[in-house]
Amino acid sequence: MNPPKIPADLGTTSTEDLLARRRALAEAIGDPQRVLAGSLVEQHRRCGRPGCACTAGDGHGPYAYFSPRQIGRGRLRYVPARLVAVVRRYLDRCVEVEAALAEISAINVELLARRELT
Repeated sequence: MNPPKIPADLGTTSTEDLLARRRALAEAIGDPQRVLAGSLVEQHRRCGRPGCACTAGDGHGPYAYFSPRQIGRGRLRYVPARLVAVVRRYLDRCVEVEAALAEISAINVELLARRELT
C-alpha cells in the first residue's frame, strides 16, 4: 500500500485554513463502520475428485477471499460472489479513511508546532 499523500504546504497555510481542512476531512470520513483493512484475492481451487478436469487445468473458480491486514499471517476468508462488490467498497473506503486520518494527523502536527492545537 502506498503512503497517503500529505500536502507539503501545511507550513505556509493559515491556521484558519488548516482548521477548516481538518473539519472537512473529519466530515468526509463519515461512518467508519463500513471499512475493511486487508485485501481481496482470487484463487482457483482443486476439488480432489479423481478424474475431475481441475486436476489437469487451472482448477475451479476463481473464488474470492478476503485477507485481513494484521500482524502475522491472516486466515483467508471466503467471500461469496454476491458480496465481492461490497467487500471491494469496504476496502476502498478503508484506504480513503486512512488517507484522511493521515492528513488530519499532519495538520495536527503543524498546529502543535504553532502551539495552536485545539
